[in-house]
Amino acid sequence: MIDIILETLDDAKAENTIAIDMFGKSPMSDHMVVTSGRSQRHVGAVAVLISKALKEGGHATPRIEGMPNADWVLLDAGDVIVHIFRPEVREFYNLEKLWQGDIAADSQ
Repeated sequence: MIDIILETLDDAKAENTIAIDMFGKSPMSDHMVVTSGRSQRHVGAVAVLISKALKEGGHATPRIEGMPNADWVLLDAGDVIVHIFRPEVREFYNLEKLWQGDIAADSQ
């Protein structure tokens, strides 16, 4: 599942994608992905593309929160939680800092 998500983010031109290994650190998921879209429209489109790719890959449709504003969209795919931010919003919340030192993969 993480491979489908990371490949889709790359194809969708998401920026500054970071995948954090959560296995053994959180009972909520095995991975957390934090990425950015260039605008609200891009953030929303990336979320839709991930949802479609997971469904086509045989996974359940993820739960999606935050689509009306698309400043910060959260996709809960079970084993992977994806946060898609506009750059300014990502900088404000700085989720990566919470898990500093636990970064498993840094793509893009």
